Amino acid sequence: MLRRYMFFLILFAGCAGLSVNAQTYQLPKGKKFQKVKFQLINNLMIIPVEVNGTELSFVLDSGVGTPILFNLADQDSIQLNNVTEITINGLGEGDPINALKSTNNRVELGGVKNLYQNIYVVMDAGINFSPSLGIPVHGIIGYDLFRDFVVDVNYVKKTIKFYDPALYTYKTSKHTRVVDMSVIRRKAYLDAHVMINKTDEIPVKLLLDTGSSDAVWLFEDERIQLPKKHYQDFLGKGLAGDIFGKRTKINHLKISDFILSDAKAAFPDMETFNTIADFGGRNGSLGGEIIKRFHVVFDYANEKLILTKNSNFGKLFQYNISGIDLQHAGMRYVSERITDANGVVHSNAKSYGDVQILLQGATRLSLVPEIIVSGIRQGSPAHSAGLREGDVILAVNGKRIHRYKLQEIMHMLNVKKDKRIKVLVERYDNDLLFSFELKPLFDDQ
Repeated sequence: MLRRYMFFLILFAGCAGLSVNAQTYQLPKGKKFQKVKFQLINNLMIIPVEVNGTELSFVLDSGVGTPILFNLADQDSIQLNNVTEITINGLGEGDPINALKSTNNRVELGGVKNLYQNIYVVMDAGINFSPSLGIPVHGIIGYDLFRDFVVDVNYVKKTIKFYDPALYTYKTSKHTRVVDMSVIRRKAYLDAHVMINKTDEIPVKLLLDTGSSDAVWLFEDERIQLPKKHYQDFLGKGLAGDIFGKRTKINHLKISDFILSDAKAAFPDMETFNTIADFGGRNGSLGGEIIKRFHVVFDYANEKLILTKNSNFGKLFQYNISGIDLQHAGMRYVSERITDANGVVHSNAKSYGDVQILLQGATRLSLVPEIIVSGIRQGSPAHSAGLREGDVILAVNGKRIHRYKLQEIMHMLNVKKDKRIKVLVERYDNDLLFSFELKPLFDDQ
């Protein structure tokens, strides 16, 4: 398989040695809850967080203990208090990495504050998820927030409400299920059932991981067997390196009496988990592509999860049918004529870049993100057509891609099976046009 950068973001679930006590988060005085807006990108919740007065973006990740900072190169400065050097482990094929531990930091999101937050800082420039998400992301935060509040996540409205646990009242209906979960070593687990090959349902214990953009990961054993129809794939990037495995689909996943049919699943290579000595009966992970199908309330204190189906519930699971992964790779200039179909110049034409230069009143140069092919799955339609890692994407089906967000371009490349895709790329200063047809990954898709 060609080496590729991450498209499905697998964050630091399973990190060892990150357990320290911090002071608690507090709501503004007199408030029952605090509402925070988030961006939903590739099934991940991106929230605004201030660290010692510096505005940053974090992934809200229920699979991580202490907050972790990375990708600070775009910051002029950030204050970190009481810094010492440490070594930490994480998922992936690499070795443990050096990091920094910082204590007594002021962290705020909305009106929620912690004046004494402990933070880990990874200085490795290779740990950078921003290019694959299309926006700056500087870190991950999780357990401390889930510990201190009842966390209500509305994936449709893209809002999170942090409730004072003492004031929160359960709201149930015939469409709502209250599910038991267990919180062990700062991570949450729930029991579910999977049917893999249209045989019996298998009970499984899954890590609840909002920091994974995937659907469900399963660990192969004598009960949980990999389906015959699968393909090798790059699953993501962990703290210690790349994660590979097999991607497939299962007959269904059942949580309480909610059944998700034809669920996307992955079987990671178990070498990924060689730093974890004891799984504690865990059989896999439940990620954002499943969790976003519910309105979810996390109640860590009482070890309860409140689930209500939302409008995402019945949507088909998304696969990378084309086999192309994309990422941002700096900026580039594009030129555009500011005219209508009749050649009339329009000075108020829509802008697509942060920097524009007008030439003779009718041509605009705009500085826009450069999108490149960061990886191609071997044997995929894009690979067979001749696309290569490093190609600069210019247009998809005649649409200039600088007008679109990264995830919108990915959707254009994987819109539906049996559709012909035309991709214009730049390679070594030459423009090349490739065409391929999207084929289903499984016969019954």
